[in-house]
Amino acid sequence: MLRDDDTLFAALIARDPSYEGFAYVGVKTTGIFCRLTCPARKPKRHNVVFFSCRDAAQDAGFRPCLRCKPLDSRRPTSGAFEALRDRIKAEPERRWSTEDVRALGYDPSTVRRAFQREYGVTFAQYARSQRLGLAVNTLQQGGTVMDAQLDAGYESGSGFRDAIGRLIGDAPIRTSARQILTAQWLDTPIGAMLAVVDDTGIHLLEFAERKALPTEIERLRKRVGPICFGQHPMLDTLARQVELYFAGRSVAFDLPIVQKGTPFEATVWDALRRIPAGTTRSYGEIAHSIDRPDAPRAVARANGANQVAIIVPCHRVIGADGSLTGYGGKIWRKQWLLEHERRVATALSKG
Repeated sequence: MLRDDDTLFAALIARDPSYEGFAYVGVKTTGIFCRLTCPARKPKRHNVVFFSCRDAAQDAGFRPCLRCKPLDSRRPTSGAFEALRDRIKAEPERRWSTEDVRALGYDPSTVRRAFQREYGVTFAQYARSQRLGLAVNTLQQGGTVMDAQLDAGYESGSGFRDAIGRLIGDAPIRTSARQILTAQWLDTPIGAMLAVVDDTGIHLLEFAERKALPTEIERLRKRVGPICFGQHPMLDTLARQVELYFAGRSVAFDLPIVQKGTPFEATVWDALRRIPAGTTRSYGEIAHSIDRPDAPRAVARANGANQVAIIVPCHRVIGADGSLTGYGGKIWRKQWLLEHERRVATALSKG
C-alpha cells in the first residue's frame, strides 16, 4: 500500500476507509490527530503530518480527536445506533415504535439510516429479527406457541403466526421439529458481518454491504433450510475468533465450514484456505494448484461464489498483473484485509 504523503492526503480528502487503522493525520493548527475518515472539515495540505500508528501521533504531542475517536478499535458509529442496539439486546422481546425512539431523544429517520448503513437493514427490521429469533428459540426448546408469542411481544396470535411463517416458512406449532440455521450480526472495525451457522458448522459469513447478500441468503434457505436470528455456541466461538483476527492476535480459524457448492467450487475453496495469511495468489496460480491450468476463469467464478469471507480467504486472490480485482465486500476492504494480514503475519513470525 502506498504511503507517501501526497497519496495519504488524497485519501484524507476522499475519506478513504482502506487506510483505517494503518494511517492517521495530525493537524498542526489544532494539535489533534484523526482517522483519515474523520467527518470534520479537512485541513490544508501544509497543516498536516501523517503517522503510521496512533502511538506515533501521541508521541509527537497530538491529542486524539473527540469526533472520530482514533483510539477506539472499532470505527465510530452514532450514539443513537449504539444505544438502541444495546437496548434491543437487553430487551429483545420489546416491540419498538417510532414514538419509543423519539421518547429516547433520537430522530427516527436518523436511526433508520444508521442501522441501514451498518447492517443493511432498518432499525425496525433489526429489532424484529431479534424478537422473532427469541420466539423461535423458545419453540425449538420445547416451549408452547403462547410462550413464544409472549416472548416475542406479540399480542395477536395471528400476527405472530404470520411473522413466523414469513421468517421460516412454517407454522409455529411445527417449528420445534425443524433444524433451523441461526444468524447473528458480528461487528468488526471495517463493518458489520452476517454469520449463519448450525450444529455442523459455518454456512455463511459476509459483510453486510455485499450486494449479493440477499441472493446468498435466499440460496442458503433453499439449499439448507430456514434462518432465524438467535444464540448458538458456534456463533459464540466464531465471534471470539473474528475478534482475535481483527485485533491482530491470530489469523487462524478452526471451526468447520459447511457451505454447499459444486465439487469444483469446493476444490477451489479448499485451495483458498491453503493460501498463507500475508500472501496472495493469482487465479491462474490457483488453477495450476488444483491441476486445472486451463480454468482460471472458472476459478474466478468459484472464488466469487464463496459465502464464507475471511475464513475462506477469497480476498487473497488477485489479478495476474497484481491488481486488486473484484471483491464483493468492496475493493477497499480487500485492500484493508491484505494489509492487516501482512502486518499480523510479520508480527507473529517475529514473536
